[in-house]
Amino acid sequence: MTRSISILGATGSVGASTLDLIRRNRGEWRVEALTAHSNVEELAKLCREFGASAAVIADEAHLGALKDALAGSGVEVSAGKSALCEAASRPVDIVMAAIVGCAGLGPVMAAIEQGTTVALANKEALVSAGEVMTAAVAKHGATLLPVDSEHNAIFQCLQGGKLAEVRSITLTASGGPLRTWSKQQLDAATPAQAIAHPNWDMGAKISVDSATMFNKGLELIEAHHLFPVGLDRIRIVVHPQSVIHSLVEYRDGSTLAQLGPSDMRVPIASCLAYPARMDTPMEPLDLASIGELTFQAPDEERFPATRLAREAAEAGGAAPGTLNAANEVAVAAFLAGNIPFSRIALMVESVLSEAELPSPPRTLEEVLRVDEDARRRANAMLETC
Repeated sequence: MTRSISILGATGSVGASTLDLIRRNRGEWRVEALTAHSNVEELAKLCREFGASAAVIADEAHLGALKDALAGSGVEVSAGKSALCEAASRPVDIVMAAIVGCAGLGPVMAAIEQGTTVALANKEALVSAGEVMTAAVAKHGATLLPVDSEHNAIFQCLQGGKLAEVRSITLTASGGPLRTWSKQQLDAATPAQAIAHPNWDMGAKISVDSATMFNKGLELIEAHHLFPVGLDRIRIVVHPQSVIHSLVEYRDGSTLAQLGPSDMRVPIASCLAYPARMDTPMEPLDLASIGELTFQAPDEERFPATRLAREAAEAGGAAPGTLNAANEVAVAAFLAGNIPFSRIALMVESVLSEAELPSPPRTLEEVLRVDEDARRRANAMLETC
């Protein structure tokens, strides 16, 4: 039976991995809509290859170029925020939500409001709008499937189990490329060094988040919404080999772990085929050749991001969204060469520690206002650097 899919963020790393799996199973899928931020050439190429019905470019300045690139193809072309939401709300079997950052909030919500299955690769959506989004899922009867390797691992370990039987959840972290660096070395880290992840092939922003450990902090908040066992039962452990992607300990003392290669096609395949399984091009896991698996506690003195994220989750309200927005601004400034690596966490902590945060958001519009306010305050700090 043919299934239909829309991919939001088709030209990014998650989008590319999703389309690779679809390419290997062409007869089983119909591609409805593909979107991209500004990569017109790649978006047009993918739309022609997969016979997409619609193409959306987020940056409206590129609409003319996309129309020219898809002239005569029969693909419906549009641009802008409202067009992204329209693409997300088209009736399909599954929406792959892979737009990075807060820009993906509106489209994710539009998909949820259609009551469809959403494969969520945008962790910022639940970090910034956790209560709003989970309430919408319940109201509209949508299904959220986690794409992040850690959350997908937890999801798999919970199959056949119940949250009420869970004693703890452990998120594993590679520690990133700067894991063993001293504070002095971290001060001098360059963008090229921070994005050189030893295990995963990811975009620049998420790679820097891995290096600062903010990625794991955001995942902790996301896990808190996806698997509400209590923040005190969600733990983080550094596991440099990235073979075990997360663990679930049950009250009888049993701990289940999901193991696999460091390739996003594995958790994506889990979502695409759910509740079944599908073939992937992955080689079988060879534990003998890996040799050993090691673990250590996070060093929150050198990498305070996980502490800041846990504190924001405990505070609730506008704090998680504020943390996320401030981090996005700080990472962009670091990648542009405007602040040192160690300044990222300091900026986020400064924005969070300001006297008053906005009231807890209750709608998507209020979530976006929290995001805008935090970005304004973070950018103001940059001007004084």
